[in-house]
Amino acid sequence: MTACSGTTQPADGTATAGSGDSAKKTVVFSALALKIPAMKSLSEGVKAYGGGKGYEILVQDPNLDPQKQLTDLKSVIESGRAGGAWVIAVQPAALSALVKTAQEKKVPLVLNGVPEDYGLSGMQAGLTFAKIDYAAQGKAIGESLGKCVNEKLGGKAKVVLTVSAPGTAGKEEVEKTQLEALKATAPGAEIVTEVTVGERAKAQTDIGNALQGNPDANAVIGNNDEGALGAVGAFAAAGKELPCITETGGNDEVLQAVKDGKIYASVALQFEADMVQSFDTLTAMMADPTALGKQIATPQKVITKESGQ
Repeated sequence: MTACSGTTQPADGTATAGSGDSAKKTVVFSALALKIPAMKSLSEGVKAYGGGKGYEILVQDPNLDPQKQLTDLKSVIESGRAGGAWVIAVQPAALSALVKTAQEKKVPLVLNGVPEDYGLSGMQAGLTFAKIDYAAQGKAIGESLGKCVNEKLGGKAKVVLTVSAPGTAGKEEVEKTQLEALKATAPGAEIVTEVTVGERAKAQTDIGNALQGNPDANAVIGNNDEGALGAVGAFAAAGKELPCITETGGNDEVLQAVKDGKIYASVALQFEADMVQSFDTLTAMMADPTALGKQIATPQKVITKESGQ
């Protein structure tokens, strides 16, 4: 999606509002990092959708730095610049104090995760939480890889497991359920090494290094788009085939790789549907900041070459 009448602002959101603008019509979108293609695309969608509804959109780029995310959000919330914010937190716990400040100032927030991630108990006024069903996501990743191993590798595989950095939302649930599902679906699949992944270039380098110690690896659990694409690149650079790789995320490049047969399956987050639901929920809370927020779920779908997009 491309921006239409949305307003692009510097990453810190400190630009002066245009004539007639007010905090009540200003929405801040703080993504994980705009270098992640899915986050960049989502930010463009927010600008287009929100701009079309008459809102000024301030896009912030924490660049996977929880302290930068906190500082940038604190600036626009404490100054009264923001009427509301949709935040995909790098580390939810880092924003605990700021969330309480936002409540005091009646600046509604849509946050990823659940209240407990931010040191809260139960649903709160002016706060909605958007949670990926991480258990279902992990199960789908593991089952899909197991299916591939059974179909293409005779039920046996040497698997490179990629994992998220500590503190990443949903890490424990995803990693637990994906391994359980893989074991149940393809008991002959063996995890031979584990690699922590973040951005793509480093993921490719680290997985390439792991291949040197595990030259017979022939399957990958890709924890996210960056890790999966890094794995595809690492195997190609090493001149090795990668018959089975599954992942979660589903950006355009990944979906094309699924279509081309380079990635077996993607548990694709439905970003456009999630964007509409999250933005509409936020603006409804902006109209009544004292109303109790709710827990919403991010839609997701397993995409394979056969199923199409």
